[in-house]
Amino acid sequence: MIAQVNLSGSFTLTGTSVTLKRIGYGAMQLAGSGVWGPPRDVDAAVAVLREAIALGINHIDTSDFYGPHITNQIIRQALHPYPENLTIVTKVGAVRGADASWNPAQSPTELLQAVHDNLSNLGVEVIDVVNLRRWGEEPNEGSIAEQFTVLAEMQQQGLIRHLGLSNVTAAQVEEARAIAPVVCVQNQYNLAHRDDDALVDELALKGIAYVPFFPLGGFNPLQSSTLDTVVASIKANKMQIALAWLLQRSPNILLIPGTSSVEHLHENLKAADLQLPPQIIAELDAIGGT
Repeated sequence: MIAQVNLSGSFTLTGTSVTLKRIGYGAMQLAGSGVWGPPRDVDAAVAVLREAIALGINHIDTSDFYGPHITNQIIRQALHPYPENLTIVTKVGAVRGADASWNPAQSPTELLQAVHDNLSNLGVEVIDVVNLRRWGEEPNEGSIAEQFTVLAEMQQQGLIRHLGLSNVTAAQVEEARAIAPVVCVQNQYNLAHRDDDALVDELALKGIAYVPFFPLGGFNPLQSSTLDTVVASIKANKMQIALAWLLQRSPNILLIPGTSSVEHLHENLKAADLQLPPQIIAELDAIGGT
């Protein structure tokens, strides 16, 4: 039997009975290269998902535009029927072109189709959480009322349990909250990319989960001499330190590191046991100001 890890505590989504371990799993890397098509080894992808559940992870982040469809189909193959305590969070607002491009899909019709695609490929009648993914490389102002209302109506129809947002501004969070409760916000945030410092704290006061993507820079890996120095002084790798910093940054932060390797999965989860001393935290905090 595999011993479950603590996964650095838990967080209950505001206004719900959903309690998530603070380290979850991001499924994007289960698809092929460029998040396109099937992986080279479907059995390995299935093994990673099953290992994640065995280790106590109860939060999986996905989207039907990963693949497209592939990632959700692998999740279904590996885990369906799903454990009672598992929460699957998906996102809508984009589609993939035939050339593997990423394209906006923000019209009511496209959002409705996206939710139904997720329902079908995951093999469920209701999705735990659906995030509206605002289009753009960075959060940009503009009303999201029409798009969020579409999802709120699907929630009222019983197709979605809870709603969240992705790639949004603080003003858009408040606009959405006036329409329906928001349980989580998923934006880019890491040691160096700290535009959301104030938003993290604001959401913490409201009991709303903040879920950072690209915790180590994403497609442009974080380069920092300070981080290199910390790695040399602590028995941990860059990813573990970056994840540990996020866990200690605020109690409402939930992590979704992704990997297609069981070995790498175990490495990521070691961040839950890594307590960074105040001096190291201060050194890492300074990265965001350079």
